[in-house]
Amino acid sequence: MPANLPPGLPILPDGERASTPLPQASVSQPQHVPFDMSEEEFETAVEDALELIPPKVARAMDNVAIFIEDDYVPGPGEDPDTVLLGLYEGVPLTERDSWWDAGSLPDRITIFRQPILDICESRDEVIHEVAVTVVHEIAHHFGISDDRLHELGWG
Repeated sequence: MPANLPPGLPILPDGERASTPLPQASVSQPQHVPFDMSEEEFETAVEDALELIPPKVARAMDNVAIFIEDDYVPGPGEDPDTVLLGLYEGVPLTERDSWWDAGSLPDRITIFRQPILDICESRDEVIHEVAVTVVHEIAHHFGISDDRLHELGWG
């Protein structure tokens, strides 16, 4: 694991899944201009982050697809101001039973480009935030809760 990423691997399942919310900004914080990165560069950052996943962990991933979208659109009943960097949708490996394989669609991990660019001021920050978000969402695939991920430094 590169030294510039938070500790936490190997990942040990111990909880429920959740999404990765962006912390609310304080009113007193100065505004910054979001970092500008092309879709192709961002996709490369996501691919590079996936390459950081240890081979044993990557082999254990089962029936999961990774997507990149520009932004999260809150659904009906959700706070319209909800901002997510990433989202895991599916049945974590820790909750799957024999019924699960019968025609189940792949789990879905989505990395949201614009919210990540909005909080970053440099290419290095984008690469770091993408790596943390990818690991965070993959951890949910393994059944690891947000609380545990924050304890491990992958919040």
